[in-house]
Amino acid sequence: MLGAHLSRLRLVARPHQTLTSILRLAHSSSSIEYQPIKSVLVANRGEIAIRVFRACTELGIRSVAVYSEQDKMHMHRQKADESYIIGQGLSPVDAYLCIPEIVRVAKENDVDAIHPGYGFLSERSDFAQACIDNNLRFIGPSPRVVQRMGDKVAARQTAINAGVQVVPGTDHPITSADEAYEFCVKYGLPVMLKAAYGGGGRGMRVVRELSEVKESFRRASSEAEAAFGNGAMFIEKFIEKPRHIELQVLGDKAGNVVHLYERDCSVQRRHQKLVEVAPAPNLDKKVREAMAADAVKLCKSVGYENAGTVEFLLDNQGNYYFIEVNARLQVEHTVTEEITGIDLVQSQIRIAEGMTLPELGMTQDKITAQGCAIQCRVTTEDPAKSFQPDTGRLEVFRSGEGMGIRLDGASAYAGAIISPYYDSLLMKVISRASDLHASAAKMNRSLREFRIRGVKTNIPFLLNVLENQKFLNGTIDTTFIDENPQLFQFQPSQNRAQKLLNYLGNVLVNGPLTPLATGLKPAEVHPVVPETPAATDPPRGFRDVLVAEGPEGFAKAVRNHKGLLLMDTTFRDAHQSLLATRVRTHDLLKISPYVAHNFNRLYSLENWGGATFDVALRFLHECPWERLEAMRKRIPNIPFQMLLRGANGVGYTSYPDNAVYKFCELSVKTGMDIFRVFDSLNYLPNLLLGVEAVGNAGGVVEAAISYSGDISDQSRTKYTLQYYMNLAEELVKAGTHVLCIKDMAGLLKPQAAKLLISSLRDKYPDLPIHVHTHDTSGAGVASMLECAYAGADAVDVAVDSMSGMTSQPSMGAVVASLMGHDLDTGMNLSNISEYSAFWEQTRTLYAPFECAVTMKSGNADVYQNEIPGGQYTNLQFQAYSLGLGDQFEAIKKAYREANLLLGDLIKVTPSSKVVGDLAQFMVQNKLSAADVEANAENLSFPKSVIEFMQGYLGEPHGGFPEPLRTKMLKGLPIVDGRPGAQMPPLDFASLKTQLTEDHGPRINDYDTVSSSMYPTVTDDFLRFREKYGPVDKLDTRIFLTGPKVGEEFEVEIEKGKTLHIKTLAMAEDLTPNGEREVFFELNGQLRSVMVRDQEAVKELHVHPKVTPGVKGQVGAPMPGTVIDIKVKVGDEVKKGSPLVVLSAMKMEMVVQAPCDGKVTTVDVTKDMKLEGDDLVLSIDPQ
Repeated sequence: MLGAHLSRLRLVARPHQTLTSILRLAHSSSSIEYQPIKSVLVANRGEIAIRVFRACTELGIRSVAVYSEQDKMHMHRQKADESYIIGQGLSPVDAYLCIPEIVRVAKENDVDAIHPGYGFLSERSDFAQACIDNNLRFIGPSPRVVQRMGDKVAARQTAINAGVQVVPGTDHPITSADEAYEFCVKYGLPVMLKAAYGGGGRGMRVVRELSEVKESFRRASSEAEAAFGNGAMFIEKFIEKPRHIELQVLGDKAGNVVHLYERDCSVQRRHQKLVEVAPAPNLDKKVREAMAADAVKLCKSVGYENAGTVEFLLDNQGNYYFIEVNARLQVEHTVTEEITGIDLVQSQIRIAEGMTLPELGMTQDKITAQGCAIQCRVTTEDPAKSFQPDTGRLEVFRSGEGMGIRLDGASAYAGAIISPYYDSLLMKVISRASDLHASAAKMNRSLREFRIRGVKTNIPFLLNVLENQKFLNGTIDTTFIDENPQLFQFQPSQNRAQKLLNYLGNVLVNGPLTPLATGLKPAEVHPVVPETPAATDPPRGFRDVLVAEGPEGFAKAVRNHKGLLLMDTTFRDAHQSLLATRVRTHDLLKISPYVAHNFNRLYSLENWGGATFDVALRFLHECPWERLEAMRKRIPNIPFQMLLRGANGVGYTSYPDNAVYKFCELSVKTGMDIFRVFDSLNYLPNLLLGVEAVGNAGGVVEAAISYSGDISDQSRTKYTLQYYMNLAEELVKAGTHVLCIKDMAGLLKPQAAKLLISSLRDKYPDLPIHVHTHDTSGAGVASMLECAYAGADAVDVAVDSMSGMTSQPSMGAVVASLMGHDLDTGMNLSNISEYSAFWEQTRTLYAPFECAVTMKSGNADVYQNEIPGGQYTNLQFQAYSLGLGDQFEAIKKAYREANLLLGDLIKVTPSSKVVGDLAQFMVQNKLSAADVEANAENLSFPKSVIEFMQGYLGEPHGGFPEPLRTKMLKGLPIVDGRPGAQMPPLDFASLKTQLTEDHGPRINDYDTVSSSMYPTVTDDFLRFREKYGPVDKLDTRIFLTGPKVGEEFEVEIEKGKTLHIKTLAMAEDLTPNGEREVFFELNGQLRSVMVRDQEAVKELHVHPKVTPGVKGQVGAPMPGTVIDIKVKVGDEVKKGSPLVVLSAMKMEMVVQAPCDGKVTTVDVTKDMKLEGDDLVLSIDPQ
């Protein structure tokens, strides 16, 4: 019976209370009438509503929630015993400010008491009075005290009357900007503008310039009006660098008041607290006692009852000033609960029932503080963008729990929608330990365990705070955030798993994001990788010689080698020729260890540069530098070789000299060894620039002579043996370590090969010679054998299954042909067979790019048209894709004619592209060579042709064709000499800074140098990577065409981290925004992504988004509502000019002009609701 009686009274014994004292308390007589509360309505939402509901449940009290239309899916209404909608037809905030509706719901549902929470109506005396007038208990101070303490001016006067020091300020609420201006003129600056009828940082501004007073007042007043329903302001002098200390108090109806120690709330931005600590670190004992005594004295002077907070500013001299009383529960009440063990919400309810503090065992001598507690407010704000609120769907939510951690939240779960209508607080994380350092360590660990995807959060910023030495030493003030910019130096979350799901969802909904060249699909195979000895180093190779003896020692070792050396092109030129350069790093790395262990005798492995560079960025969405770095780790013993287009770097145009030097320097650092330096016109100045750049970087210079024509045909007089010998002499003078003959079209017939190589060998007996070729005609093996017999040290081959046609000659064929010969390669045919088997299977993964779809064999007509191997494949692809397959013969004929029109060029990228563009132009327009010559002045030629004629690629052997050049250019300027010599140096530091501004802090030297070669392509790649993550880790079939529904697969995103993914389903129905939901299982947990259906949205009206990279387009920096438009079409604006004002989460933001210019479109209207990156307006940049 006694237990039941105590249960009815809902008395919870404190540990030190005896049964006798409990009985005495239970039966004590008091003038205060005890009235049990059986039901409580919380006039609030979110985390605080749930906090009160939990206290009610523990006390056996029925809980009632109210919710707005926008909150109908919110968790707080589900946590209550009952819930009722309010404010239908009102704005989201006004719904919770509608006193009559809240009172009505309470009366209709037999509610005894109303708890206001914090914010909204919690400090409105008229709300407290309305509760009392309707026989509802208000769980908080009396209306008189709420009015007196909630009014900043009245509270200030009360403090003065109680003998508590205050900050100088206004003695009444101010409602006009003119009054604010007059005060500032009279008392000086700086001042603080504060909402007179609310707190929480809303409507607060520090003003330091007189010119800013009126605008700041209007903004602050507008925020206060939106948050508290009253825009009146209070102004006071601003104290520089204070600590913000607040005292938690409790008062009862009998006039008793106690404090529960202080909290330090100095970590705040825009006067919004972010991190709170209890007790305040390093607070002088005398100051603590005096401050607490003043807080209690002030509250007793007004008859304060229930919970409240007295706030002070503490300067660095130990002086403290009263600033306000928050006559309600505070967001940060949790840290006080943790150090005192007192449940403040239950205490509020008990006091409202009529219990006194002594009856609750809360006399001042019994209240002690133990340990240290920290609260971090996890908000959906992006600290990298000035804490802009973020909204959207929580795609992933995982919290950090464990000993010493308390979590108070509401809408924190996967699938929750974070709306723009309310506060950005997602969850409060509270840690408790013995001291500040230990508590911070627990908080740090907890926050690092959080995984939140779909919206930005401030967790990276909070982690920086927790690791800051000033914070850990307890020596901070309210300027802590402003004076420590390093708090904003953080690496954003990689979010790799969710980004990959977004990529897969996009492929499933919208089709391949990498254009496919044919209708074939990737094969469903998993290529078998030959076994490699585990945990053993690969055998010594020529790279070991290079590392030990440098480029000269390497060249000497190559020349002294007895057998024929081979360069394997499988990793680059072979797949460029056969598979449109589409082979991915993912597959190259699989076979790399096998190559390292079984092909250590290779002269080199051609694996980088040339077209692979931009294709990796443009189509494969992977970083070519990371490819090089990863291959180097797996193949440490074989020299790598790349294609360097002389002064053109790895691009298709001329660059400043320092860009080429920087590229070579970084390439060597990343693992490149041999640079095959060539120029598309054999233009010596361009070649020498590349030779010098490689030499300065410490790489092996392999200067290349691009071969064209036929030196065995005496009738051809432009590119003769003497021409090549003269060019070789210049390259040898320049200091090349190896001389290369680059036969890019496979024109070097066996007889010509013998003549050229033997002549070079006779003249340069100690110089290594390497021959590169293509097998387009089918004579590649014969030609390479002749080169070997004539004295070449190394020739090009590709593994058998990747050889032939426009690729290189067969590795197996060359190896077998020389077995038992003095030039025996020493290669093992069985190893070649295993290597070939892997590529035979892997090639089927790239069926969409397979050249054999249109090319069934090699063709000796290459000796007539002289089309380079890779270009031959691409031209044929283009012809078939344009429906011109039957005209490919005409294109080849036109290629030959175009070449002769241009003066019979050396044809290799980019000069070969010039010839190809002109050839296609002629076919499309049905022009003969004679037509072009006759009508050149009236034709609009391709850009590449015009730039060639201007001299942007250099000067061709024999000069430019006249009068065709003059006719084509029509007076355009001409470049004399080497184009790059006339260009100013590229500012790499500025480029990196710009890239960091555009793409975030993860920008590195790789990205910067890539941008120096391909600025637009690199920008697109960086945006793609940020949106979709490490797609290079996906299996090739999955990457190209996506998984099948029901398919399970794994993705190793880094060593020791593997994602297990299962594709579950794709929704048939579209959302109003034209999105489909795609469902996955990730590591056993359900995940889903929303993907906009690009075809379906064409039929829907969806607000346009800003186009990335388009200067002058202004997007919404955050989701919100347009509350003011300050410009119209035709207005001239300056950079930084205000354009539009947005409101979200009770915060206003001015959208500013990103550049000078004229407004061309305004795409929003007042009160329009926007999502992040929605197009606001467009400016024509000036």
